[in-house]
Amino acid sequence: MNAIILSALLGVVMMFSGIVIKEKSALKYIAAAGLLLLLIANLMHTYGIYQVRIDTHGLLDFQKFGLFFNSIVFAATLVYVLLSGKDIENTGLNVAEYFALIFFVLCGVSILSAYNGLLMLFLGIEILSIPLYILTGADKRNMKSNEAALKYFLMGSFSTGIMLMGIALVYGATGSFGMTPPPVNPVTGLYQGSFLEVAGLLLLFVSMAFKVSAAPFHFWTPDVYDGAPSVFTSFMATIVKAAGFIAFIRLFAGHTTILGPTWKIILSFVIIATLLIGNITAVFQQSVKRMLAYSSIAQAGFMLFALYSNNDLTQEGILLYTVAYSLATIGIFAVLIKMKDYTYDGFNGLAKKQPVLAFGATVCLLSLAGIPSTAGFFAKYYMLAATIKEGGAFWLVIVAVLFAAVSAYYYFRVIQAMYFKDGDAETHGPISNGFKYALLLLSALIVLVGIMPSVVLNWLYF
Repeated sequence: MNAIILSALLGVVMMFSGIVIKEKSALKYIAAAGLLLLLIANLMHTYGIYQVRIDTHGLLDFQKFGLFFNSIVFAATLVYVLLSGKDIENTGLNVAEYFALIFFVLCGVSILSAYNGLLMLFLGIEILSIPLYILTGADKRNMKSNEAALKYFLMGSFSTGIMLMGIALVYGATGSFGMTPPPVNPVTGLYQGSFLEVAGLLLLFVSMAFKVSAAPFHFWTPDVYDGAPSVFTSFMATIVKAAGFIAFIRLFAGHTTILGPTWKIILSFVIIATLLIGNITAVFQQSVKRMLAYSSIAQAGFMLFALYSNNDLTQEGILLYTVAYSLATIGIFAVLIKMKDYTYDGFNGLAKKQPVLAFGATVCLLSLAGIPSTAGFFAKYYMLAATIKEGGAFWLVIVAVLFAAVSAYYYFRVIQAMYFKDGDAETHGPISNGFKYALLLLSALIVLVGIMPSVVLNWLYF
């Protein structure tokens, strides 16, 4: 509850600070201080030091897993603001409002990590989504940004309608908005849900697949990610996507028995389709930003393994994936924003002109590809290990490994351009030493988590 209340209040504070403070650079530090305060407040709740006690009548259920996920998200957002805060300032005139919207998004994230009813799921999704529609269209002078905002709004509204229909069907079948797992037949070991309940859960599945850009409901993602200001694409592709998966997992953790064997068949199809479309389409992109948009779809395919299995490795895997994917994507987008040309040719010779930027981008790309000694390797390993532990899906793991090999191709194309091709890569003006130091620190953190994943996972148990 600490995080929900404080993030909403900080959003309001940022809105009013824009009236009082005219210096744009000061707003970044106020936002960073607010995120640090939010992280501390969430840790206090996690370890029982202090929490705001409000009777939610069972609509919210604060568990250590959800609270720990909040801490990861708040820390990742702090890294994002410190690394890309200057680029947020350059997006437009309403800098304070941009930071306020980010805090409102974090309020939605905090609800999604603790919701205990379908109504709170709906509220969390909407509180998360509505600020994003505005951030997507923040660059008002850019027609691509306006188009992306409109597409995102229409697709988001459509998926929300599907979600509400699913909630209505589930309520009609059970008479409750609760998340209590259904009783299991002691004879068959299965639960035979009514047609309305099964139909409602399938609609909820489709709606959540829209939110996390899983195929075949991914088609809005490349245009929205490509059209939105790059600095906000970074936030949408990391923090927002991870929150969507946490909500997805909480929703179906106790309800897969209703769908029976059909659940695994449907999910296997979605995982393969997501990996196939994300990776194969990314191979043919000529824009690095658009390639990263398709690669985010491919990364969603790996994160879907957290839905396929239900064991201790699943929780560890999705948390580690959140850390690895968020840090690497925030880092590569921070470098991308500095570039004048987003095509592969625009990165030619970057290592000679800006060796620190090239090194930081390389570490982030290696992590996204899942190369050993980076955080992305153990993130993918845990997801696949959880699926193997579940049993009966070794073929699916082999398919995922093959697609991971395909992803190495388009990630290494950028590295090849930076180090092995001649060119005159241009950046938007000189790169500050502060940015370079922050990028090196981020790279070191990615390697540290890749060598010792226990640095992250130990917090879940101690």
